[in-house]
Amino acid sequence: MKHLYLIVLLILFFSCKNELSDIRTLDFNNSPVTVAKNINSIYTDSGIVSSKLISPKMYNFSNMDFPYFEFPESVEIIFYDEHKNESIITADYVISYNKTDLVDLRSNVIIITSSNDTLYTDQLYYDKGQEWLFTNHPFRYKSFDKDIRGVGFDSNINFTKINFLDVNGYVLLEE
Repeated sequence: MKHLYLIVLLILFFSCKNELSDIRTLDFNNSPVTVAKNINSIYTDSGIVSSKLISPKMYNFSNMDFPYFEFPESVEIIFYDEHKNESIITADYVISYNKTDLVDLRSNVIIITSSNDTLYTDQLYYDKGQEWLFTNHPFRYKSFDKDIRGVGFDSNINFTKINFLDVNGYVLLEE
């Protein structure tokens, strides 16, 4: 029985020998301050719901010199206007930079406005302060009278002031 304890003790000792060295090599300065799972945040303005953010995971890197929040597993953001109409933004990956109010949305980015205008692209930036969207990547923009593809796009969040850069597609015109 004594030999069995000694063998078990030796196995435990040798199986744990690298853990302390692994822990010492970790750089805690580059780790997130917090990690949140299954996020469902509701934002209000003067007691009225203005938006919702839904994501399976969020990393808070507010401890960095250039602080940011990272959403590595997808995001859905629902905006509500003053008439409670919904506009929805989805993306597979998002980084929101605190100091610049810039949001970088990547991979399968889709925006659907309350009037069903839809934008598809692989990368889109959103300037929260200016409420302005822009990309230099390929995009597709669909509305009831347009189906436009191109490279380069910028617009306000409501798609009422749109600048298409290099485009092709169709637009219905009234005579």
